[in-house]
Amino acid sequence: MDRRSFLRKGALGGAAAAAGSALAAPAIAQETPQITWRMTSSFPKSLDTIYGAAETMAEYVKGATGGKFNIQVFAAGEIVPGLQALDSVSNGTVEACHTASYYYWGKDPTFAFATAVPFGLNARMQNAWFYYGGGNELMNEFYQGYNITAYPCGNTGAQMGGWFRKEINTVDDLKGVKMRIGGFGGKVMERLGVVPQQIAGGDIYPSLEKGTIDATEWVGPYDDEKLGFYKVAPYYYYPGWWEGGACLHAMFNKKAYDALPEAYQIALQAGTQAANCDMLASYDHKNPTALKTLMGQGAQLRPFSQDIMDACFQAATEVYSEINASNPAFKKIYDSQFAFRNDAYGWWQLSEFNYDYFMMRQQAAGKLKM
Repeated sequence: MDRRSFLRKGALGGAAAAAGSALAAPAIAQETPQITWRMTSSFPKSLDTIYGAAETMAEYVKGATGGKFNIQVFAAGEIVPGLQALDSVSNGTVEACHTASYYYWGKDPTFAFATAVPFGLNARMQNAWFYYGGGNELMNEFYQGYNITAYPCGNTGAQMGGWFRKEINTVDDLKGVKMRIGGFGGKVMERLGVVPQQIAGGDIYPSLEKGTIDATEWVGPYDDEKLGFYKVAPYYYYPGWWEGGACLHAMFNKKAYDALPEAYQIALQAGTQAANCDMLASYDHKNPTALKTLMGQGAQLRPFSQDIMDACFQAATEVYSEINASNPAFKKIYDSQFAFRNDAYGWWQLSEFNYDYFMMRQQAAGKLKM
């Protein structure tokens, strides 16, 4: 979209208004119509940060359009179940949804790239790829087949590896474990003997409590504390190698989006980008305190062993190779995202990692105290 062209149109509109209000009023009315959309979320309201990104975006859009473009946000289940959000937008039941693209892995594994894939990008790398590396364009080219246009609208940052009823010390300990894990991560875990389960956020705790599943991953300390997983599965593993920077998306029915005035489309793009930044900052603020609280309530932190991490990396590499050989859409986006990943980690090793590692050593030595 040519933003300079849009500004020129705005300037011309202002000149017309000055020339004669009788002609300008109908033109303005046509350019800024009163529009109300419904947006269904894949998340319950109780998960205020991840659900709240949609509300944040809607507030920005409302403000940017002077209250003319209103987006009503509905929690999972109020209009459609959480995992049917994309379908409801694709078929026009609602105009928009807020969801994790990788929930729809079963339709096509290419959906996973918009959220997170195993050993992929961290949150900042995700944003760089989406906004400057062609990621938005590539994903929207793919989404066209589902009558959808979408933009990043929130990121959790690197996630935890999940809650387990028993300790997982070796690769063999994973065999037979029934684990709630979404998207591509479940496919990789399946190679190691895990039985992946796709369960919406609000249904995870009852499944874990009843023993329907043996483990679950969700997001990180803040949300996990709210969901109470530590009460029935005390071992809290890290890192969540399948979600180094899990991105949420606002998805719009393409026909509805294309019919919007250009100014409203720009408002949507700006609103989603603002909400994307806001959600990550909110999690970065909340997770450190929540982790301390969880540990005080009995959560036992455990790292995945190096053997487990190596086995998962190898399994992921095999799965990528197999899908690339049979799915051109997947390979096209894989080639783009992973070429960027390889360059990005070269830079990260010099900059972010060395700085962060030095500061972590100072913290471990007790030198960061006030």
